[in-house]
Amino acid sequence: MQIINLIQHTRFSTAIAADRGSVGNSESYRCRCLNVCSQIFELELWSCRFYQHRKLRIQNWLLLVTMLALAIFVVIAIYSATSSRSDPYAADFWRKQANWVAVGIFAFMVTSLIHYRWIRWGALPMYLAGIVFLILTKFIGTKVYGARSWLHLGPINFQPAQLAVVAGIMVLAIFLTQFREMHPMLRLLLSGAIAGAPCLLILMQPDLGEVIIWIPVLLALWFVGGLPLRYLICVILIAIAFIPIAINFGLKPYQQQRITAFTHPDIDKQGSAWAINQSLIAIGSGGWSGKGFKAANTQIELGFLPATAVHNDYIFSAIGEQWGFVGGILLIGGFAVLLMTCLFVAFFAGDQLGLLLAVGITALIFTHIFQNMGMTIALLPITGVPLPLISYSGSFVLMIMFGLGLVNSVWIHRKIPE
Repeated sequence: MQIINLIQHTRFSTAIAADRGSVGNSESYRCRCLNVCSQIFELELWSCRFYQHRKLRIQNWLLLVTMLALAIFVVIAIYSATSSRSDPYAADFWRKQANWVAVGIFAFMVTSLIHYRWIRWGALPMYLAGIVFLILTKFIGTKVYGARSWLHLGPINFQPAQLAVVAGIMVLAIFLTQFREMHPMLRLLLSGAIAGAPCLLILMQPDLGEVIIWIPVLLALWFVGGLPLRYLICVILIAIAFIPIAINFGLKPYQQQRITAFTHPDIDKQGSAWAINQSLIAIGSGGWSGKGFKAANTQIELGFLPATAVHNDYIFSAIGEQWGFVGGILLIGGFAVLLMTCLFVAFFAGDQLGLLLAVGITALIFTHIFQNMGMTIALLPITGVPLPLISYSGSFVLMIMFGLGLVNSVWIHRKIPE
């Protein structure tokens, strides 16, 4: 029907052009022209709506459904993990998480419909805002677990490090795309400076976990961005050489105790190794199918797992205890589907910028998953890194869903011009 209308509009405007010489009344002629223009405008408006509807239809539904499934699951998991606690503030965690999930879904959809190439206009302001917030955190931030990493701005409480990391990925993707002809060493140094500025500020908090997150993300962007492999190998070897120096001279005493608890968990079971051992006990006691939803007499209810962190850093321990091996495997499987979908989008990206954005966000999510789950099962030292879409953290959920929105935008616009 719309095509027929288009043909009619074309014929009508042609007839006007043919009759122009025979029309004596100029007012009548102007009215007819305005009528044609208004109809053409309506057609253009319909085309824009059709364009947006097409975007909704061709989005990556597997990515959206997997993200929603994980987000719904976490609300249930947080409710189950905190319902047995006497603290009334903790009983409200699942509602707050649900609200942040709703905001995150909105951010995901808006970001998906905007062409990802438009981030060239917003990436740098976001990056600079993250730097400014990190500087403010140093002076007016709130200290939690020994790190001054939280910033209160009115009713909003968030971690600027998470904004800086996502914005940093965007800026790095733009830089590596636009300066492909630059000398590899100069690209390496300048991109390292882009990543190093927020890393240095995060390290001053100190929040070692978020700094560690940057390393595999930056390496992935360098590799996909076309930097020679020999440069990457040199960077990795230099980083490995500095690890003993950093552990002995660069870490705070409590951070060194965490590493000691990781390497020798039997030395101080009642002290620095307490959290690791209780996490292992909680996961192991869940057995095959877990103790059940809102189960009683759990490590969570009895207070053996840190009550202040069971809903965020140790949420996987709570899931392992209440949902068992089956629940843990289903969660890992959901993450695997999410990551593989993001890599699939990266493979079919329309240009280098889309490829780098998808790879950067995928590396960010994977590193968080690996580090969080690794520390709860004693494969890695405790670093306080949240589990994407699962841990209780409003700003982190929002940033991850925003990043996934960028990935979805890469998929939607892979064949659509800017």
